[in-house]
Amino acid sequence: MRNFYAIFKKEFKSYFNLPIAYIYITVFLVLSSWLYLRTFFIIGQASMRSFFSIMPWMFLFFVPAITMRLWAEEKKLGTMEMLMTLPVKDHEVVLGKFFASFCFLSLTVLLSFPLIITVYALGNPDGGPIIGSYLGLLLMGAAYLAVGLFISSLTENQIIAFIISIVVIFALIIVGEDMVLFSIPDFLVPVFSYLSLSAHFSSIGRGVIDSRDLVYYFSVIGFFLYLNVRKLETGKWK
Repeated sequence: MRNFYAIFKKEFKSYFNLPIAYIYITVFLVLSSWLYLRTFFIIGQASMRSFFSIMPWMFLFFVPAITMRLWAEEKKLGTMEMLMTLPVKDHEVVLGKFFASFCFLSLTVLLSFPLIITVYALGNPDGGPIIGSYLGLLLMGAAYLAVGLFISSLTENQIIAFIISIVVIFALIIVGEDMVLFSIPDFLVPVFSYLSLSAHFSSIGRGVIDSRDLVYYFSVIGFFLYLNVRKLETGKWK
């Protein structure tokens, strides 16, 4: 536990040691707020539905930007070998990096709270879907992070890690879209729908917490973190 906390603390602090973290947070909040508010007054309803509808696509680019450096930078700077010789277990390193990035992403998302205040000041929205959507947003973000963290472990080039992460996450999003479901055999539709990251987010966003959605997100997170640990073990063996 001590090793995990040490890695978590180091990685979380590293985000704020450079101005890029503040730029990231600012750009994310400004862009997401602008995209939301430009339709908010047109629709004329006190709802955050349009805000959450753009989040899977916002995360598609912003989350890989968080994870692309987590392993790639270690390899490029030559600190990977030193890290792996320390008396820490592989899963402690992976979990430390994952939870550090998750806390950073959570902080960024929670800083959007002025939008909630604005919505409640202008109307009387249902709090259930808003709470459910924020929960779904954090779960979806955690799944994106797990994918990006694993991809980052495969290369020392941050740009390549960024691009491949976008491609993989995009595939996991679009697999449940209508344009894909209409082009596959009917017996595969339930499977493809279940595999979609955004479909489960939409389900939770309705304010109903279904155990199937929770199992799905935790399974995706666990699967890619497991692959990350195995990748480290393979690297040590080589």
